[in-house]
Amino acid sequence: MKIYIGSDHGGVELKKDIIQYLQDENIEVENLGVDTTDSIDYPDKAVEVSYAVLNSDDKDARGILICGTGIGMSISANKIEGIRAALVTDCYSARMAKEHNNANVITLGARTLGNELAKEIVKNYLSVEFLGGRHANRVDKIDHIMTDSNAD
Repeated sequence: MKIYIGSDHGGVELKKDIIQYLQDENIEVENLGVDTTDSIDYPDKAVEVSYAVLNSDDKDARGILICGTGIGMSISANKIEGIRAALVTDCYSARMAKEHNNANVITLGARTLGNELAKEIVKNYLSVEFLGGRHANRVDKIDHIMTDSNAD
């Protein structure tokens, strides 16, 4: 499994800790930046990481996005067709995001989570697989929701 990770300026320090955790666990990780606290627009990073996940040669690739609250990253990533991004704030939701919703990206809030909890969330998200079964039909429905405002 390959992990693509990115943050805005508000998530740089948490991203460093998570990258170290992933490397310590021998999980392949690609840091897509940023690595300074110079202000950037989080939607740009959400798009970059999302497309890296979608275009990866690793069929099990996942993404981690970090901003101040995780909200902006989640909203932005979910605009990309094929991305199912989940803002997670606890370990149970991290597992369910993958097992039930087949989330291929999680978003974290650097200003709302402690670093140790954030690492536990990542650990839980990466420790499970999509269960399929009854959940597959639901995920398929999610993937086919129209964003056209004229849809019936």
